[in-house]
Amino acid sequence: MRLTPHHRHSAVTGLSGSKGAPTGPVRAGTARRSRRRWAAVLVTGAVVSGGLSGPAASARPDPAPSPTTMSLPSPPGGAKVRVLIYHGSASGGEESPVVNAGIAAIERIGLTGPAGQRFAVTATDDPAVFTDARRLGRFHSVVFLTGGGDVLDPEQEAGLEAYMEAGGGFLGVHDAARAEPYSDWFTGLIGARPADGGPVSAQRATVEVGDRVHPATKDLPVRWKRPDTWLNWEKNPSGQVHTLARVRESTYKPGAGGNGWDHPVSWCRDYDGGRSFYTAMGGTADAWDETDFRTHVRGALRWTNRQARADCKASITANYRAERLTKPNQPGQHDQIGEPHGLVTAPDGRVFYIGRGGADSSRPVVTDWADPDIGKGEGEIHVYDPATGRVSLAGSVTVFGNKGGGGELTKNEEGLLGIELDPDFADNGWVYLHYTPHAKVDRDKRIAQRYVSRFTLDRATNRLAPSSEKVLLSWPVQVHSCCHAGGGMAWDSKGNLYIATGDNNSSGFSDGYSGNNPVPEYKGVGFADARRTSGNTNNLNGKILRIHPEPDGSYTLPAGNLFTGRENAEGGGKTRGEIYVMGVRNPSRIFVDRETDVLYAGWVGPDAGAPSTTWGPAKYDTFAAITKASNRGWPFCMGNNQPYRDRNLPDPAQPLGWYDCAKPKNESPHNDGLVNLPPVTANNIWYSPQGGAPDYPRDANGVPSYRQADTELLLPWLKGGAQATMTGPVYRYDAARDSAVKWPAYWDGKWFVGDFYDGDQPRNAVLMDEATQGEGGLPVHAESLKKIVPVGADGIRNLMDWKFGPDGALYVLDYGRGFFTSDPRSALWRVTYRGGGPTPAAADLVGKGQ
Repeated sequence: MRLTPHHRHSAVTGLSGSKGAPTGPVRAGTARRSRRRWAAVLVTGAVVSGGLSGPAASARPDPAPSPTTMSLPSPPGGAKVRVLIYHGSASGGEESPVVNAGIAAIERIGLTGPAGQRFAVTATDDPAVFTDARRLGRFHSVVFLTGGGDVLDPEQEAGLEAYMEAGGGFLGVHDAARAEPYSDWFTGLIGARPADGGPVSAQRATVEVGDRVHPATKDLPVRWKRPDTWLNWEKNPSGQVHTLARVRESTYKPGAGGNGWDHPVSWCRDYDGGRSFYTAMGGTADAWDETDFRTHVRGALRWTNRQARADCKASITANYRAERLTKPNQPGQHDQIGEPHGLVTAPDGRVFYIGRGGADSSRPVVTDWADPDIGKGEGEIHVYDPATGRVSLAGSVTVFGNKGGGGELTKNEEGLLGIELDPDFADNGWVYLHYTPHAKVDRDKRIAQRYVSRFTLDRATNRLAPSSEKVLLSWPVQVHSCCHAGGGMAWDSKGNLYIATGDNNSSGFSDGYSGNNPVPEYKGVGFADARRTSGNTNNLNGKILRIHPEPDGSYTLPAGNLFTGRENAEGGGKTRGEIYVMGVRNPSRIFVDRETDVLYAGWVGPDAGAPSTTWGPAKYDTFAAITKASNRGWPFCMGNNQPYRDRNLPDPAQPLGWYDCAKPKNESPHNDGLVNLPPVTANNIWYSPQGGAPDYPRDANGVPSYRQADTELLLPWLKGGAQATMTGPVYRYDAARDSAVKWPAYWDGKWFVGDFYDGDQPRNAVLMDEATQGEGGLPVHAESLKKIVPVGADGIRNLMDWKFGPDGALYVLDYGRGFFTSDPRSALWRVTYRGGGPTPAAADLVGKGQ
């Protein structure tokens, strides 16, 4: 039904019906102060605000006396669900076709669908409804289809404010963001104001739907292609509101006032005691004919009507707390933390974290190969116990890895590199360490051994028993030259252990491009040719291995690895059955989502600062979602199968042909594996100093131009520079978990990707498309975590590892500010969620649409 209009406002004469309302150009400040006074006195029976969004009623100044008060039921509405559509105009004139289409569509929504989701609709352009408590109190939600301008006088806005404080619901659509331009309270209700000069005509664009659990978005396409009139924002509201969907600016022309990769178009928040939802879509009449858009509006109204609960606090920054758990070490000691290098959480909530082996800065570092103690250090295992808040030392292993800094022929990244707990750790106490024992270094040939060993944690002492060590797997690594040792480990749901190993090579002899220079050797071992390691099917370096540990300390090989080790191709004996993934450079962090057994990995690229039309792409740091055994390309191809140029003897300075990513060949003189390699699988995320996912036009042979002027950045939310990938977990929400600090369901299924550095480098949660991720499909949605996992001098500046604990909180290692040692900033942190559960309260739900 529609109410008869009683009066309209005039943009010329001011606020019709207001008491002492100002007119003309002086009204802005006066009207704002007047609204605040009226709002404060017209509220009775207000409820406590459920969101960290302001301004809250309790924070307003004392009101001036007023003869008018209004009492609303708390919460508004009754057994029959009703929606009020307000479409008043500040300028009068004919009804907008968009408004008419919106009213008709919402009426249709209310009459259709499951019985528990239906509602009655009343439409009016009479603002007097907001000062009639009896009428206003009947409605579960108020929808603003109004255009811009001052459509409510102070008393009417105070009535809307009282309605929200009593627990009402609000839905603003498109131009509602232009209404009440002088009201700070209404700005907070909407969440943002449009910027001047944005697009004025409809354009087809792609909307990224990031919230997969809210009733307004859970049934929408993740990539939603639709036309609309897209608004730009004076101030981006992300972090102050809960953003559900963003428009991808690369798919349309946003004009000079565009907001960049983070351009919200739909959001919600618990505001001033009620529930506020806003969508910038619905700016054309045709939009209301779209099935998906009506689904969006229906879900928004289900929440604002109290027909369904939803979490509109999940991405609001203020709902998260980051706290440092460990204190700085005492001088000359590692009593709290070693040189941070990895963490894992136990079922009882304890956090086990390792120090690589760099000593306290007060201790000597031995770099002379003639000294038997060269590089000798202690890789430490510390344990943080949340029950006591205390840290203990569980044990240490003597490692090769304490050589300090300097050039690549001096420094070293070996040491204690990875830790995992057995899937049955609560029963057997087994701890797996990935490390480089100092006792096994051949100082003459400068070859070390890498171990994956199992230790038992003594329950009586809470320390690792050295005598319990069982070496599952060992292999040689060259340690004449630094770097890229890898180190991460992870389990899948079948009890298979994944082990990340680095290529242990320098790219300094190829000007930072492909690490494929065969010339520099030490006693016959090349240390700048990753074809010897990553690209070698018979070498365990530069790989992600997969084995099945057995109770006796041995291991078996699961089916489905890249090789069986028994291949007879090219004469046989040229493969290792432990290899699951080849062609990676430095996968220091990996994660396996045990719900899907998808492997998530990241690795550091070489050092070239820009692409070369002679040699190939710039340094690409890489993330990959790996669904099956594969070759990921290094040192032949990177990114989305962008090839490097081959080089070889007799003159590695002369470029040869471009590598063929579909049929790569390893023709290095250091290769003792297969020449003909598996085809390269494209990776999902890569970034360089030029930005996120650089791509180029390709010639008839598929070779990119590599001209910077041709660069297209496929992932504009990513930036590089100084960069070092640190892949994180995929969050899995557990509704049954009894925890007051667990992250909400909004993050379920999202993959956390980050960088060691915190400047412009990534620290994001991304959403992948399960249908395309295994073949290199790009993320379909990303959002920044930099305010939740805080960056900066007083935050987590150098992210080394991050994992969710059994309490649903995120545990993070900050490496500190110095290399190859620990310092006062080295620390274990915890990031917890404090926003509470979904709203409205379960007792306030109506109907059967829960």
